Amino acid sequence: MSERTSYVPGTPCWVDLATPDVEGAARFYGELFGWDVPERPNSAEMGGYRRAMKNGRDVAGVMPLMNEGQPPAWTTYVSVDDAEAIGEAIQENEGTMLTELMPVMSLGRMAIFADPAGAVFGIWEPADFHGAELVNEPGTVGWNELSTRDPEGAKAFYSAVLGWEPNDIEMKDGGTYTEWLVDGSQVGGMLDMRGRMPDEIPPHWGVYFGTEDTDATVEKAKAAGGDVLFGPMDIEPGRFATLKDPYGAFFNVMQPSEELLARMAEEGK
Repeated sequence: MSERTSYVPGTPCWVDLATPDVEGAARFYGELFGWDVPERPNSAEMGGYRRAMKNGRDVAGVMPLMNEGQPPAWTTYVSVDDAEAIGEAIQENEGTMLTELMPVMSLGRMAIFADPAGAVFGIWEPADFHGAELVNEPGTVGWNELSTRDPEGAKAFYSAVLGWEPNDIEMKDGGTYTEWLVDGSQVGGMLDMRGRMPDEIPPHWGVYFGTEDTDATVEKAKAAGGDVLFGPMDIEPGRFATLKDPYGAFFNVMQPSEELLARMAEEGK
């Protein structure tokens, strides 16, 4: 299992879901990924926030919508060692602060931002809690990906505020895919939305959850009230599909290719 106890600054470390129905979402994702999403003693104190667990380890968060008009969505959080400095850098580089930097009990501090193109992401400065304890396994986060119509602007922004190094890769079907690197290691990716997604879809950070069988997971999601937006489709890293849960949040599932699994094993991920 890919167990984690810490994250190098600049690495996506956590995802959480804002949903209009926490209980319904807990059932849906629990059935789909084998999660346990218990209400904890401090959930009420944290505005109804819960931590989903798989095999006894934290893998994601689930919380109610906090603001009127807030859309259901998954949010990616990046681990940072100085939230004030990163927050200032984000705003100095034309990012927008959506929530003020705030402490989360003794767990750490967080804030939510939008990049200059409007894609929303969070930063997390850990204290007692570092992030997901299990990743790169079926039913856990395997990849975080920015979809944008301004890839060059995104390269400049995220390099300036998080120190990411972009690595462009030519795709077999044409176009370029960008890997984000920290100290030479992959921490996420970026897709140019132009010509690939409808104009009404805004720039966003997408979350990929691992699965042993993409087609079976798609059918299970449909049976539980979810919708299929794209796929299943084979790409070089594996077989993936884009889904929507019954409450409106989008997410991806990916069955890694044998080549990717071998590379991950070699890299110890």
